[in-house]
Amino acid sequence: MADLKLKTALVTRGHTEALKDGTLSPRTFEFEYEEVPAIIQAFRRMVRGLEFDITEMAITTYICARAHDKPITAIPVFLMRQFHHGGILHNTDVGIRTPKDLEGKRVGINRGYTVTAGLWARSILQHEHDVDLKSITWVLSGDEHVAEYKAPANVVPIEEGKKLDEMLVSGEIPAATGVQLDAPNVTPLIPNALEAGLEAVRQRGLYPINHTLVVKNEVLEAHPELAVDIFNTFAAAKDLYVQRLKAGQIEEPSEQDKINERVMEISGDPLPYGVESNRVVLEAILQYCMEQGILTKPFSVEELFAAGTHRLSA
Repeated sequence: MADLKLKTALVTRGHTEALKDGTLSPRTFEFEYEEVPAIIQAFRRMVRGLEFDITEMAITTYICARAHDKPITAIPVFLMRQFHHGGILHNTDVGIRTPKDLEGKRVGINRGYTVTAGLWARSILQHEHDVDLKSITWVLSGDEHVAEYKAPANVVPIEEGKKLDEMLVSGEIPAATGVQLDAPNVTPLIPNALEAGLEAVRQRGLYPINHTLVVKNEVLEAHPELAVDIFNTFAAAKDLYVQRLKAGQIEEPSEQDKINERVMEISGDPLPYGVESNRVVLEAILQYCMEQGILTKPFSVEELFAAGTHRLSA
């Protein structure tokens, strides 16, 4: 048993299950898991208080944290991917017919402006539907994980006492991203959202990354071999999942498993780890962060990830 125990926050998914249940173990350390009620709580606790040694983290939260000199560094392991075409909901009673109709309007964002789902949704509006994002007033239902971040001038907090879902249903705002609700007059703005997402994989190589893995710098500095061991450990767990996916051995596949199968038909491995195999999507994320005002100065892809991991692939 390794002497080094690292406090870790990690969601159990198909490609992390072998780590969480102990089927696979790291070579040089031991995970000490803390189960959090919602993984977004771990993001905040890490960027504000460095409460974990290792944690899953939304990639734009991480990028924003790095821009504000938080002492954490990512490993090129990507724990959550998701399509976002279906995440833009609109009220069907207020005359919004196409994404361009949102220009000049107020549009809600669930939680903060730097939420990764919001970044991807806005990028779809801009790059697939030619929407001028700066013409929209973005209404936030929450604050930012990185407290030091200052949003652009066209980003405003929700009015006190109001709720984003109620504003959308009533038509006070015509659209919102990241909101989950069931109302007869609220539907996805972009039709056939899954197929639109799959087409983005075919045409642009974009299966959107939502979450990566980050480590406290002091831990990486104290253990130079650790970054590679972390990568290899997560890669081995992911490989077990992909093998089962390819063999049809997942007994009760989730909706995400089914989407991964569709992506696998297009690109082979639906969940590649490593810098080079994800360069297109990582460069897109950094571009969107600059365009949308999450970053004020650019990062290179390599700057995001720990030394010794840039050439790793799985």
